[in-house]
Amino acid sequence: MASPHRQETQTPEPPAARRRPRGLVTEIVGTLEGEIRTGALPVGGKLPTEAEIMARFDVSRTVVREALSRLQASGLVETRHGIGTFVSAQERGGNFRISPQDFATVADVIAVLELRISLETEAAGLAAQRRTDAHLAALQAALDAFQSSIEQDSDAVPPDFQFHMEVARATGNQHFADLMTYLGAMIIPRTRVNTPQHAPEGRLSYLQRVNGEHENIFAAIRNRDSDAARAAMRTHLSNSRERLRRTQAHEVNPPPPQG
Repeated sequence: MASPHRQETQTPEPPAARRRPRGLVTEIVGTLEGEIRTGALPVGGKLPTEAEIMARFDVSRTVVREALSRLQASGLVETRHGIGTFVSAQERGGNFRISPQDFATVADVIAVLELRISLETEAAGLAAQRRTDAHLAALQAALDAFQSSIEQDSDAVPPDFQFHMEVARATGNQHFADLMTYLGAMIIPRTRVNTPQHAPEGRLSYLQRVNGEHENIFAAIRNRDSDAARAAMRTHLSNSRERLRRTQAHEVNPPPPQG
């Protein structure tokens, strides 16, 4: 029989650690946004602390911070450093906005991806012109993290988004980075559609091919070749669009059952 001391030292894994973060940020954003719009969280009112939100939704601090970042980018809340986060007096209701509901279907994801093609293609070209050694180091770290993630049977969404974020930062234009922060990791199609499941080459080869496309973008940025960087980014995102279209076709016309 185990001793009481042994039982006390065995700390069970928190439920949040066993849950995948996919959808958790969207859940928090949707809930808090609803409470703001209904007045449950009034204008000027202070949001619960990060710790309180973590406890309420049973999530990590990273998930909470991403959710708050999205609410802040949409103009619903503002953070006052050292004080807290408050419901904004004015919402940017007439401004450009992409909400989680805009990613409800494969067609929605494709539509956002088409926007990204125009935005990130130019970002890659600017990054090739303006990148610093620090930017290259951050891009390389994202590539390494991607490879490590897929070897650990992960969907590699965080390092995938991080790579695209670092390209935006390397432009030296804060607006690119701000827009990427606003969109968040939900712009990565795998957060909404299980594209690796439908990949004919299998999950591991699929993700390695995606990261190979990232490596092509990185090489062009490192070489300060703007035209090659634009071409590599356009190819990467266009390939993502085609992969989504194949997934969409598979869902509409699934293969006949075997037997």
